[in-house]
Amino acid sequence: MKEYLRFYIDGAWVDPVVPKTLDVINPATEEAFARISLGSAADVDKAVKAAQRAFETYSQTTREERIDLLQRILSAYQARYGDFVEAISTEMGAPLTLSKNAQAATGIAHLAKMIEVLKTFEFQEVRGTTAISKEPVGVCGFITPWNWPINQIVCKVAPALAAGCTMVLKPSEIAPVDAILFAEVLHEAGVPAGVFNLVNGDGPGVGQPLSAHPGVDMVSFTGSTRAGVLVAKAAADTVKRVHQELGGKSANIILRDADLKAAVTGGVRGVMGNSGQSCNAPTRMFVPRETQSEAAAIAKAVAEKIKVGNPFEDGVTMGPVVSDVHFKKIQGLIAKGIEEGATLVTGGLGLPEGLNKGYFVRPTVFADVTNDMTIAREEIFGPVLSILPYDSEDDAVRMANDTVYGLSGYVQSGDIEHARKVAARLRTGNVHLNGAGPDFGAPFGGFKQSGNGREWGEFGLDEFLEVKAVMGWQAA
Repeated sequence: MKEYLRFYIDGAWVDPVVPKTLDVINPATEEAFARISLGSAADVDKAVKAAQRAFETYSQTTREERIDLLQRILSAYQARYGDFVEAISTEMGAPLTLSKNAQAATGIAHLAKMIEVLKTFEFQEVRGTTAISKEPVGVCGFITPWNWPINQIVCKVAPALAAGCTMVLKPSEIAPVDAILFAEVLHEAGVPAGVFNLVNGDGPGVGQPLSAHPGVDMVSFTGSTRAGVLVAKAAADTVKRVHQELGGKSANIILRDADLKAAVTGGVRGVMGNSGQSCNAPTRMFVPRETQSEAAAIAKAVAEKIKVGNPFEDGVTMGPVVSDVHFKKIQGLIAKGIEEGATLVTGGLGLPEGLNKGYFVRPTVFADVTNDMTIAREEIFGPVLSILPYDSEDDAVRMANDTVYGLSGYVQSGDIEHARKVAARLRTGNVHLNGAGPDFGAPFGGFKQSGNGREWGEFGLDEFLEVKAVMGWQAA
C-alpha cells in the first residue's frame, strides 16, 4: 500500500497539523491500495495564507510568462501520462481504455485549449474614454469530484493559472491519487510556491472551511446538487464568488425522423460509459410511443454486449462504480424502479454474472417509465437507462424540461434543422445533436439546479476574472 500522508502547501510537501488518515479503496477489489491524510481547518488556513502571499506576485505576471508556465505543465503532464491512466483506473474504476483515451486525455485537452485561448484573450479594451480591464479574481478554492477526477481538476486549475489566480485544491478523498500526481507535475513544471496548494480531506473537515474562509475570493465546486447547496451556504457570509457544476438528469429525445437503431445504440453507450457516473449522461431516453418496444429491444441487445469487469482486464468496457455506499444507492434506486412499475428490460439487482467481489452494477434498462417515477426524477449516477414513451414532440420537450436539472440534453433527428429547432426549446446548458461529442472550447455548465457559471475554454477563463472600469483612461 502506498502512503500519501503530506499536503502540498507553499511549494513543499508538509505534514498535516493533526494526523488523521483514510484508506483509499480500489472499487474493483474492495481492498485498500493507498492511504492519505485527512486535513482540517488549520491545514486549509495554512494553504490559503500561502496562496494569498503568492497572489501578490503571481497576479502581476505577464501573459507570456503564464503561457510559458502552462506549456511546461503540459509537457510535464504528458511525461507522467501513464501514471495518471493507472491511478484513475485503480481509484475510481474506469477501464484502462477509457482512462487512456478519455479520462487522462482531458487533462491534455484542457491545458492545450487554455494555452490557445490565452494567446489571444483580450484582458483590456477601451470604450470611449474608459478602460475596461479583466483582472484575476484572487485566491480560489477548488472542490472536485471522483467521477472524472483529473478533468475537473485541470478544467479549473488551467484557467485559474491563465487568469493570474492562486488556489487551494481539495480533491475527492475517494479518488485522490491523480490529484497528488498533478501536484507533482505542477511542482516539476516550476509553478511558483503558493500558487497551487493541495489539502486532502472530506467535506466537513476541509470543504466547509475552504468554502467559508475569508481569505478565499472564489470557490468553484463540482459535485452533487445537495453538496453544492452546502458550499453556497458556507460561502455566503463572506460574499465570495461561487461557481458550481452540479447534478443532471439529461434527456435524450429521439425524434420520429431519426435512425432508431443508431440513436438508441448511441444513447445506451452514452449512459453506460464510465459506469453511468457522468453528470451529463443521457439517462432519460424519450422515444415515440409506437417505437418503444423496438427501442427497448435494441437497448437490451446493446446493454447485454457490455463486458463488465476489472478495469485492468482486456476487453472490459465497464468497470465498477466507485464505492460500496454508491453501489447500495444505485441498487436502491433500481429496486424503486421495479417497485413503481417500470418494465425491467435487462440488468437489475445484484452483481453481474461471474463477479462476486467489487462494486459492479449490471447494465440496466427500464421501459414504460413515466416522468413522475423516482428513476426519472433522481440522478442515479449509475449504469441505468430509463426509456420514456411520448406521443407528440411537444410532449417530449415538455417532459424533457420537467426536471430540476438542466445540465445537458441530446436530440437525434434525420434532419439537422429539425434537431436544431428542438434543441432551442431545451432548458439546458449543453445540447448534443446526433451524437456530437464534447467540444473543449465550448462552455460547459448548466441551467437551474445543475449549477451556475461555465467551464472550459475562454468561458472558463472568464469565470476567474473580475471586471474593472478606469474612467479618464484617455482624453475625451
